Amino acid sequence: MKRIGIIGGGQLGKMMILDGKRLDTQFDILDPTEHCPAHRIAEHHIVADFDDVDAIVKLAENVDVVTYEFEHISVPALRKLEAAGRKVYPSADTLAKIQNKLTQKEWLRKHGIAVPDFVKTDGPDDIRKAAEQFGYPIMLKSCTGGYDGKGNALIANEAGVEAGYEALGAGRLPLMAERCIDFEKEVSILACRSANGDMAVFPVAENRHKNSILDETTVPARISEATAAEAHQTARACLQAFGCVGMLCIELFVTREGHILVNELAPRPHNSGHYTIEGCYTSQFENHVRAILGLPLGNTALIRPTAMKNIIGDRDGVAELRGLDQAYRLPNVKVHIYGKEEVHVGRKMGHITATGGTLEEALDAVRKAHDAIQI
Repeated sequence: MKRIGIIGGGQLGKMMILDGKRLDTQFDILDPTEHCPAHRIAEHHIVADFDDVDAIVKLAENVDVVTYEFEHISVPALRKLEAAGRKVYPSADTLAKIQNKLTQKEWLRKHGIAVPDFVKTDGPDDIRKAAEQFGYPIMLKSCTGGYDGKGNALIANEAGVEAGYEALGAGRLPLMAERCIDFEKEVSILACRSANGDMAVFPVAENRHKNSILDETTVPARISEATAAEAHQTARACLQAFGCVGMLCIELFVTREGHILVNELAPRPHNSGHYTIEGCYTSQFENHVRAILGLPLGNTALIRPTAMKNIIGDRDGVAELRGLDQAYRLPNVKVHIYGKEEVHVGRKMGHITATGGTLEEALDAVRKAHDAIQI
């Protein structure tokens, strides 16, 4: 019987455990929140901060392999585990290259993978110089720590430079400026590489965001076969470039000409891959578990058109689920509730998936179910 340690006990860790349990795998987690989503189904929970090196070392002592469900953790702690002979997937080196967005983009460009033009910025003058090169509007990004639109500032003109710089910490964090892409749509593709070298790529997913948070994912993405093939090639190139073991999500822009540009990478299961639980023969979570245990990867083919919609908090308070009975009157709908004790505006509380004979049928069902659910 194998035992996996997960740094993080949120919804991604919970769904990883749910799929891993079918393989008779045991799980320990590390998370600072005592009643985090994965708490009730993990064998052991170390309540500690994500930068607590001693706690991370303790987690690794009793498991066969360590993984993580988000990027904002200590690379030195992972390197310490590896130096002690512990298995860590994705590796500390993979995380170090992806964790900093500037380093990530530099590594992608070095390996010939297409990305938007970008430049490091150290202050307002550098931002203005970048705008002279790329033109307004320009996207200013924190190199570390951002997610769900946090850490980004769209600067429309020169008058907004100082405000954008202040909004992102006024130099307290490293910054980069990026050409603002007039894209046709945002898509993502999930790819997986096993410790034994196997690779598997999931279908391209089309994503819609609301307030910079993923709102809906539909699969297959409505793109040309040539664009889909380019996305698959890019996914495999990213796995190779970063030496990733486990799941890797590649967020992509589709240009007006139908070409692919890499926006950002996430070395873990991803929100835009939740559709795989009901929509594919093998979910992203099962393939991540298979990958880090060195098992052959599962079939990633889409069973039938699938839509996913996030359940996002619209108030602050104690979480209370309502409307589940009404949502479940709809055929082919599956509701996933993460089990967070408190709801906050913009917080991901769950998601809904629906499959259908057509993409329109699946999307209609998932939207109706979403209208019925309240948290």
